[in-house]
Amino acid sequence: MAKSLERKDHPVSMRLPDADIALIDRAASARGRSRTDFVREAAVRAAEDVLMDQRLVRMSGEGFAEFIALLEQPAEAVPSLVDVLRRPAPWDMPSDDRH
Repeated sequence: MAKSLERKDHPVSMRLPDADIALIDRAASARGRSRTDFVREAAVRAAEDVLMDQRLVRMSGEGFAEFIALLEQPAEAVPSLVDVLRRPAPWDMPSDDRH
């Protein structure tokens, strides 16, 4: 008989200042998420970022030389990105031009 996957809940309790809770609640509301979901997703994302920074990349000397050669080549312009970067930021535009 195959074992069914059990959901294991591990409660996490924190004491936070009122200002932190208010900030988290505003951000969670802006995303349409509950406080719990917002904090869980933020914590998981932060944990993944930390672990990705710890990842070791192994390559041969030849592969490394090729990698460095590619990095040293001039970057190619991406027309759509250049267009976006040339536009004024919304906060730099007069309020009547913002749409």
